[in-house]
Amino acid sequence: MAKARTVFFCQSCGAQSAKWIGRCPACGEWNTYVEEVVQKETVATTTGQWKPASTVPGGNLTKAAKSVPLGDILAEDEPRIITPDGELNRVLGGGLVPGSIVLIGGEPGIGKSTLMLQIALSLRKMKVLYVSGEESEAQIKMRAERMADGQHPGCYILTETNTQNIFRQIDQVQPNILVIDSIQTMHSTLVESGAGSVSQVRECTAEFLKFAKETSTPVLLIGHITKDGSIAGPKILEHMVDTVLQFEGDRHMSYRILRTTKNRFGSTSELGIYEMQGDGLRQVSNPSEILLSQRAESLSGMAIGATLEGNRPLLVEVQALVTPATYGTPQRSSTGFDSKRLQMLLAVLEKRAGLRLGQHDVFLNIAGGLRLDDPALDMAVCAAVVSSLNDLPIPGDVCLAAEVGLSGEIRAVSRLDQRLAEAEKLGFREMYVSHFNGKGLDLARFGLKVQAVSRLDEVLNGLFG
Repeated sequence: MAKARTVFFCQSCGAQSAKWIGRCPACGEWNTYVEEVVQKETVATTTGQWKPASTVPGGNLTKAAKSVPLGDILAEDEPRIITPDGELNRVLGGGLVPGSIVLIGGEPGIGKSTLMLQIALSLRKMKVLYVSGEESEAQIKMRAERMADGQHPGCYILTETNTQNIFRQIDQVQPNILVIDSIQTMHSTLVESGAGSVSQVRECTAEFLKFAKETSTPVLLIGHITKDGSIAGPKILEHMVDTVLQFEGDRHMSYRILRTTKNRFGSTSELGIYEMQGDGLRQVSNPSEILLSQRAESLSGMAIGATLEGNRPLLVEVQALVTPATYGTPQRSSTGFDSKRLQMLLAVLEKRAGLRLGQHDVFLNIAGGLRLDDPALDMAVCAAVVSSLNDLPIPGDVCLAAEVGLSGEIRAVSRLDQRLAEAEKLGFREMYVSHFNGKGLDLARFGLKVQAVSRLDEVLNGLFG
């Protein structure tokens, strides 16, 4: 038998060392090195491992890679796999790329397995292999029966955690798409440490990555997260995959947000919105109506802002509560909005609008659980704060989209035509924008009144008189 060897791995970045050290020289984290038992690859342990297409027939040698001039490389546009889920297609940049490997992370119980099983069942014309290391076949069958299309003859279920056995089944099934639930439960016989360890996660991901690139088969990996919200395992896991998706939301609320944090084939500013129902996840094709469905027009402290998430325009409700400070130091709290930017806008209101907010607590919330950083929400934040301070409601058919500068000037925002079209579609009659946004834009073709302003006091006078 081969002699076992122990190596120390950093749980943060995956760096390795022959002995334990207190601080990782690669990432600078303290007390992250753990000892794991590893074993060198042997002929006996490679049985069932994924064999690359470049293996020489009749031997274990592989062809050596050769350098090729850039001009001699033929770039072919491979068609993407368009799934029936429009929200997932938008987040991925237009669909699944053949040979790509996608990592999906999220809180426990948020709906990662439900989303992946729903995608597997919806791809009727493809053969999908769903590998689960966390649930039994009966549990997966029960979830599939709760969904609307729970019968799909081309969806194969495999409950296995050993990667060598998984590749044997892949050779038999020959799937078009592979789903792994989850990567932290997989283990390879090439590494003797336990499942979920740094070396196991790295080795198993490398095997699936090699399979995806050699066969042009998309691989979807479900990943666990730590208590601080990052993907469990070494940071190198996110570097190895092509796309990293984050499934967010409150388990006690029905809405879920699928956000891109890394994408080699598209934009990282897109998001998809779902609603969790009894029969699975429902796509929310028009999230503006959902985000504005519970607003009351007669209440103060509420303003509607027009924002953009990727290529999707959204109208969101900005809620503010301004009350006299009970203690000596006033509180500044924000949910879904940058707290430092909120303090900057409050300073602008004090300096340029003459408001006295130094003895008031200010609480800000973006309704619907969204986290936004679009500067176009600055005007809506200022309007909501002034509305709550003076207890004067803002008309329900008015929305705002502009950035506020430190001198109180109203600055232009990008793609105003999409924001105006979204506001018109939802029945808004008036919209406040920057005076500099009107250049080169035909405002007459929109069916709502556009108020072009250049200073913050003009906005406040127009809204509150």
